[in-house]
Amino acid sequence: MSERVLTKGNIALAEGALQAGCRYYFAYPITPQNDIPEYMSRELPKRGGVFIPAESEIASINMVMGAAASGKRAMTSSSGPGISLMQEALSYMAGSDIPCVVVNIMRVGPGLGGIAPTQGDYMQAVHGGGHGDYRNIVLAPASVQEMFDLTIKAFELADRYRNPAMVIADAMMGQIQEPCRLTPKEPIIVPEKPWALTGRRGRNPQLLKSLYLGPGEQEEHNLYMKRKYDTIQQNEVMFEARKLDDAEIMIVAFGTPSRIAKTAIHQARKEGIKAGLLRPITLFPFPYEAIGRYSEKIRNVLVVEMNTGQMLFDVKIAAQHDARISFYGRPGGGIPYAEEIVREIKKMVKEANAA
Repeated sequence: MSERVLTKGNIALAEGALQAGCRYYFAYPITPQNDIPEYMSRELPKRGGVFIPAESEIASINMVMGAAASGKRAMTSSSGPGISLMQEALSYMAGSDIPCVVVNIMRVGPGLGGIAPTQGDYMQAVHGGGHGDYRNIVLAPASVQEMFDLTIKAFELADRYRNPAMVIADAMMGQIQEPCRLTPKEPIIVPEKPWALTGRRGRNPQLLKSLYLGPGEQEEHNLYMKRKYDTIQQNEVMFEARKLDDAEIMIVAFGTPSRIAKTAIHQARKEGIKAGLLRPITLFPFPYEAIGRYSEKIRNVLVVEMNTGQMLFDVKIAAQHDARISFYGRPGGGIPYAEEIVREIKKMVKEANAA
């Protein structure tokens, strides 16, 4: 096991991208993710890479599209308002089978908002902020170590499925410092990309496109994309289950709230309430099957988010129809305290016993 060093979340993410083979990075500054472009601007040239400070988020994501279309591992990062501006290009890349990694260190919204922690961009990331039938692969770290590891995983999945992958984290995850192993768990392998646009000398021309005008061609292409997303849903789900074997209440949370929920679970169990946690690590693909399976025997489900109930939408789809689902949210920069979650646990147990 390699030595761990005290590292900030944004820096761990940037270093993970570099070690994954990202050599093209384009971005426009916005807090609370500015550590990432600062680090990339310093480190990329040392490793033979290219960093270009774009004139806008629209420019940066289109630069990513160009670099990624040539077969290179490319990335951009931003926060909510900037990610909003990137949606058209993300739809184009998904429709053209172009892989890339986009990072969203979320800030408060709607609108310009502020830099406090939030999870208000779940819907934008998970259910596609742009137009058309497409999905992003979405990973949600809950530690500095996962900021490093899941960024590497994002590049791997993006290339495997030729699809945009997003890493989304709240500002707490971006700014927190923890001991982190800054070496990959496994050797990095960048696959060959025979589809890449590298100049046609010596081969027939090829196209990367999302426009199909022949009779039925666009429908056929969209159905092909649907099959790809079904494969991702079947094969790539990641989640953490903690203390669920004997639980009477299941908390579902991701990112910072999932860390706080672990403390709440400990406190609740000290008071005789058997609580457990299911933490989605991949938000798409979402752990529908796991939540459905656990909710067969754990009828009380508490969803905790730093928004007004965005992942709640998917939990309601996943859980058994007779499960009791409750929600506790802190939007606009509010962070749930463990005591607040324990209060909600007790309220839900009381209501269940009275039913």
